[in-house]
Amino acid sequence: MIAIIRIKGKVKVKKDIESTLERLRLRKKFSCVVLEESKELGGMIKKVENFVSYGAINEKTLKELKEKRDKGKKYFALHPPRGGINTKERFPRGVLGKNDKINELIMRML
Repeated sequence: MIAIIRIKGKVKVKKDIESTLERLRLRKKFSCVVLEESKELGGMIKKVENFVSYGAINEKTLKELKEKRDKGKKYFALHPPRGGINTKERFPRGVLGKNDKINELIMRML
């Protein structure tokens, strides 16, 4: 399972990238979706990796996410992370792109 969190907002986003984010159900800043890995998903993530943070989610974090944020919809609305984040650079200096510490980031956003 992969968790994808939209980090950047809607200002100055190209139409093709915005449509890809829409297909991933990442319509707002700090929204999160959890999806199964697939070839098609890999291409979509590669296209929007400068706007999202993604990585493998573990069972404990998924359970916490469902308990605290599940409203019966297809995505989870999260808070901005406690302690702040660097939205200008890629992981490991920032949070954009493939993030090995996605579980820690989600726990900070609950």
